[in-house]
Amino acid sequence: MKVCAVIPVYNHGEAVGAVVKAVRGHGLPCVLVDDGSEPGCAAVLDGLAREDSEHVAVVRLPQNEGKGGAMMAGLRSALERGYSHALQIDADGQHNANDIPRFLALAKAQPDTLVCGTPVYDESVPKGRLYGRYATHIWVWINTLSFAIRDSMCGFRVYPLKPTVALIDSVRIGKRMDFDVEVLVRLFWRGMHILNQPTQVRYPTDGISHFDVLWDNVRISGMHARLFFGMLGRLPVLLWRKVAK
Repeated sequence: MKVCAVIPVYNHGEAVGAVVKAVRGHGLPCVLVDDGSEPGCAAVLDGLAREDSEHVAVVRLPQNEGKGGAMMAGLRSALERGYSHALQIDADGQHNANDIPRFLALAKAQPDTLVCGTPVYDESVPKGRLYGRYATHIWVWINTLSFAIRDSMCGFRVYPLKPTVALIDSVRIGKRMDFDVEVLVRLFWRGMHILNQPTQVRYPTDGISHFDVLWDNVRISGMHARLFFGMLGRLPVLLWRKVAK
């Protein structure tokens, strides 16, 4: 198993350096995806790559495509670079890099499985964001006919690269905040098993959030509707999988 970290970055110049240091501390090379950041952040990413050119690479998107677009570019790049798995982690420092060994141990034990973070929040979590997640959880359980995915919105996970890139190259998947949810559901539909790993998540008081309350919720609602009708076409297979267990 050959693993790297894929980190989507959009104007997180002040936080991303600490994230890269933490990830590198666990021995993982990093693919930083510059999602059309402003020049100051772009310069920070270039500096990180210069300081550790053997283990840190920058993939640059000419304009902002959204978190999903950045992740898809990073996953494709990771596969092209010869990696078998990619750890996704946010650039703003909300994920607990100390849990990386646990994620990697699960992935190594079951390399065909997607290891997905299940957030354990502290008091820093915005209550609106926390309660709003439950609507998505319910839709995911409906669209998979399963409770296998405990939290589909956590962007701290380990992907097996070949089946994941095969999916994103064959199906149109949302490029913004809808990506994390949709890619999990569609991988589950294709038979991928999900392992849920609890992990501490915090929201830094000075952190930058790129979640657009109006438009990202509109996109997520549209995604749930598309997935629901997609689920109806797969209903016999999903039911058979439940019976066959």
